[in-house]
Amino acid sequence: MAPTLAQLREWHDLPFTTLIFRAQAAHHRHQDPAGVQLCTLQSIKTGRCPENCSYCPQSAHHETGLDAVPLMDSDDILTKARQARSGGATRFCMGAAWREVQDGPQFDSVLRSVEGVAAMGLEVCCTLGMVTLDQAERLKDAGCRVYNHNLDTSREYYPNIISTRCYDDRLRTLENVRTAGLEVCSGGILGMGESVDDRLKLIAELAALDPQPDSVPINALVRVAGTPLAEQQPVDPFEFVRIIAVARLAMPRAMIRLSAGRTEMSGETQALCYLAGANSIFLGEKLLTTPNPDRAEDLQILHRLGLHALTPEAARRIHAASTEDELEVTH
Repeated sequence: MAPTLAQLREWHDLPFTTLIFRAQAAHHRHQDPAGVQLCTLQSIKTGRCPENCSYCPQSAHHETGLDAVPLMDSDDILTKARQARSGGATRFCMGAAWREVQDGPQFDSVLRSVEGVAAMGLEVCCTLGMVTLDQAERLKDAGCRVYNHNLDTSREYYPNIISTRCYDDRLRTLENVRTAGLEVCSGGILGMGESVDDRLKLIAELAALDPQPDSVPINALVRVAGTPLAEQQPVDPFEFVRIIAVARLAMPRAMIRLSAGRTEMSGETQALCYLAGANSIFLGEKLLTTPNPDRAEDLQILHRLGLHALTPEAARRIHAASTEDELEVTH
């Protein structure tokens, strides 16, 4: 049974030190407490997306000065994947600025890229917009292991951020992905003007998925000039850490990914996020089109904290845990 909104609010409002203590207990019980999954996210088709997501510099609705780039050739994608592997990444994520996947030559090219990256021994993740069940099955057959499709925020706040699709469109894609046998990666963005309840409702929605997501990226809004959210105030660091801790309690076996917005976080804030239960990051200078910390800086922080890279095999063992154990830690 997933935690209720009232339960999430109770956790969220605990004294900070008590909340961190409880999140740490869950993390130590269900995860490698010093393990961090290292991923790389590559934009394989950039810009001119027909969606009007208020946070996104790739939307065709916003004048952000971003240069659109057509779908990369498979050979170029494989070169990027080799670089990611040599840099320490164990998962390679490919993102395309599409509203939805269209069958045809471009999707066929993506499938070839998936096959090539999987053959390198990297875990393959794709984020290509909405997918049908057949398309999700084709991705899995090609070697894709994970599909990312974020819910972004609560159902109630969602229309304030996006109007070109609805919340249920996103949930339908997640259902197709899970039915096809792919791992589900889904999370959200903090700092878009939403309330604390909206943040907790997002966690509740994710935790209620059956089974729960394997990966949950928690992003801090990257404010980009030309987007409707460019003037938003940054999310409070302690509030960000609280949501990481609540997500860890609600989804103890998920990889909680500390994602976009890290360039504006101090090393101390990131350390608190790890303490609160975050155990995955993206390596590389960019997350699709927005800045990301330098790889050497990330590895230095991990070294200073005594953390190590989590192997794909270890991550899969965590995901294979029983529902009964999850309930024991969340209540």
